[in-house]
Amino acid sequence: MVRKIAILLLLLAVGYVVWVVALNLPGSHERAPREAAAPSAGGGRQPSMATGSLRPRGPLGVQGPLVIPVAGVRADQLSDTFDDARGEGRVHDAIDILAPRGTPVIAAAAGTVEKLFDSRLGGRTIYVRRTGGQWIDYYAHLDSYVPGLAEGNRVAQGQVIGTVGSTGDASPEAPHLHYAINAMAPGEGWWQGEAVNPYPLLKRR
Repeated sequence: MVRKIAILLLLLAVGYVVWVVALNLPGSHERAPREAAAPSAGGGRQPSMATGSLRPRGPLGVQGPLVIPVAGVRADQLSDTFDDARGEGRVHDAIDILAPRGTPVIAAAAGTVEKLFDSRLGGRTIYVRRTGGQWIDYYAHLDSYVPGLAEGNRVAQGQVIGTVGSTGDASPEAPHLHYAINAMAPGEGWWQGEAVNPYPLLKRR
């Protein structure tokens, strides 16, 4: 009898360990791409499910100073629209930076262009994964990409990558850049991540 109980307890312990390991494997938290994935600019993403300690911690974990990603815009001209409500149950999870159509959009941080994506909500978008892979900068509603920009390109901080516009679900009367930062867990794709508010990071530059 004691032997049977010991075997049962051992099997339960092994099963628990296997379950915990499976939950923490890269990709085990992946979700189906939303609207082919775009954290829809002008709209924002559905709130993501956290992957706990797999992601870098909070805004202080965002490496290095950022530059404001629209040419000629000062820190005191920015507005914190991160928590603004959007339709269809979405949250904004980004800030909108107003500027005339055609104003250069520049890379807030250096990285690699992971995805150029034409989204129903975000319009022309760029996803740049920063060096190290823990952060993605998301630029949306672009009027155009800089000529020659392609997936896999390395971009330097401050490099022009596109122009401000109103493509996607944005008002033609109010062209702007929808700029988001996503903290990425190992194995997460460009459409995933957990939103970090860019506003305080750009204000303190």
